[in-house]
Amino acid sequence: MAWNEPGGSGNKDPWGGRKNNEQGPPDLDEVVKKLQEKFGGLFGGGGKRNGSSGSGRAGSIGIGLIAIVAITVWAISGVYIVEEGTRGVVLQFGKYNKTTQPGPHWHPRGIQTVETVDIANIRGISIGFRAGGGNRQTGSSVGRESLMLTEDENIVDVKLAVQYKVKSASDYLFNVKDPETTLRQVIESAIRETIGKSEMDYILKEGRADVTEQTREQVQEILDRYKTGLQVTTVNLQDAQPPEQVQDAFADAVKAQGDQVRVINEAKAYSNDIVPRARGKAARQLAEANAYKEQVIAEATGEASRFTQVLAEYKKAPEVTRKRLYLEAMESVMTNSSKVLVDVEGGGNLLYLPLDKMMSGGSSTGSSDGRRIIEGDSASRQIVEQRLRDNVRGRGVR
Repeated sequence: MAWNEPGGSGNKDPWGGRKNNEQGPPDLDEVVKKLQEKFGGLFGGGGKRNGSSGSGRAGSIGIGLIAIVAITVWAISGVYIVEEGTRGVVLQFGKYNKTTQPGPHWHPRGIQTVETVDIANIRGISIGFRAGGGNRQTGSSVGRESLMLTEDENIVDVKLAVQYKVKSASDYLFNVKDPETTLRQVIESAIRETIGKSEMDYILKEGRADVTEQTREQVQEILDRYKTGLQVTTVNLQDAQPPEQVQDAFADAVKAQGDQVRVINEAKAYSNDIVPRARGKAARQLAEANAYKEQVIAEATGEASRFTQVLAEYKKAPEVTRKRLYLEAMESVMTNSSKVLVDVEGGGNLLYLPLDKMMSGGSSTGSSDGRRIIEGDSASRQIVEQRLRDNVRGRGVR
């Protein structure tokens, strides 16, 4: 009898098993029904269908676990770490929300995003040259940036190196579109303004430090006004010289200026040597004149005082004073006299006179010989007396 004939055993299937027994393949309708119940339990429906309340509770627990796992994964994915020397800029739906400091932080992923900005790194920008050119120090020159006009209408070739860093991460990201390009334009504008207010000699010589300082202050002022979030740390004037086309002529001019300074210094040195010497000589002459003046005054005062004293003594004893004056005058006259007077009229013997010694100018010998001659020669004595009278008369003694 076939398994599906009337009266046959209703609990058998074509594979020889019973319909409700665990043996044999499951019924497809039963399988589909069970899957529908499970899915209905997961979404909260059909949990009590056919009295299957236990399967509904199992579905609720499963969805809860899945939700917990999903939330945990989402929460963990929102953790981020800001490195030292950087700042985290938090955006909420694309709009700036806050800036976070170094360390671990959390943000709701999908709602907020984070961008990190390096604020510790020192960056550099060059004006008038590009690094890596033929020249190791300044690189390749960029003429459209380096050639600038000075106040005295000269052209100078300036190469500038600027170092900067980020001081505000939010301003750096949102206030300007391209901070580096903006910085380059600001530096060019500031250095051209500073060079345009200075003369060429000042820029090439003693004004290099002032030019860099003025440029740095002006650049920082403009950056703060634009709120770029950048801070200029150093401004270095790498090179400042005339354009290459006129460097030879400028070198000649510099050499001429050096010669001018040298000649001026030599003239000042000569002046510093001559003027003090002339002043010293003039001071010496003035001192000598004053000394001579004092000497003449003192001698005149002494002569007047002596004359007054002699006059007083002459009035007391005229004869003695006259004789004393006569002897003093003869002594002073004969001391320096080189003439010899010999009286041959009253003597018959040959008189030997040491003329060589007498002519030598000895004071003692000449004086004693002069006295002996005067005493033996009346004519000579008369002549000398006449001279003494004239001498005395010249002194004012009568």
